[in-house]
Amino acid sequence: MPTEPDGDAIATKRALRAELRGRRRIRTQHEREAATEALTAQLIALTSTLGPRALACYLATPDEPETRPFVAWACAQGIRVLLPVSRDDGLLDWAPYDAADEGLDVVGMPVPTTELLGPIAVNDVGLILVPAAAVDRTGMRMGWGRGYFDKTLGSMDRRPPVFAIVFDGEVVDELPREPHDQGVDGVVTPSGITRFTA
Repeated sequence: MPTEPDGDAIATKRALRAELRGRRRIRTQHEREAATEALTAQLIALTSTLGPRALACYLATPDEPETRPFVAWACAQGIRVLLPVSRDDGLLDWAPYDAADEGLDVVGMPVPTTELLGPIAVNDVGLILVPAAAVDRTGMRMGWGRGYFDKTLGSMDRRPPVFAIVFDGEVVDELPREPHDQGVDGVVTPSGITRFTA
């Protein structure tokens, strides 16, 4: 899908995000638990294949696909895990995962309470796993509208593989695009891993 005029893309994204958020909120506890177990297995398979010594992930909110079991597994394997911490200036700091306390950042996202490493710490990872509302079949990712991950990915000189994490049914044919939007190299869902070709 070509880049839309900003007003059209923004309105279309807003409506789509509301629909997807509504679908996520009506999932049953059983559906969430089954999705977590299957997603964790897919993330372990991807990480085992790529073999990064360090990776970036995130702590899921209650409506997102759960990442904590995977993050705990990665840490137990000796993989350094960095988690994002939102800043007031629209950038992301990064903090190492330690399986201890969690807090909330400036936008209310769950974060570790470990030392902040600054935005450039992500340059040292071999895999980046990002949240998304949806991903299309060309690899275009739609986030939740704050732009933190688009800024981070767009500023990297050498990006490692970047995979979005979504539920099954959130990989769609096409998404509206704005000039700042950043695509991903693949998507991980409970039912599988899809890699996109450039």
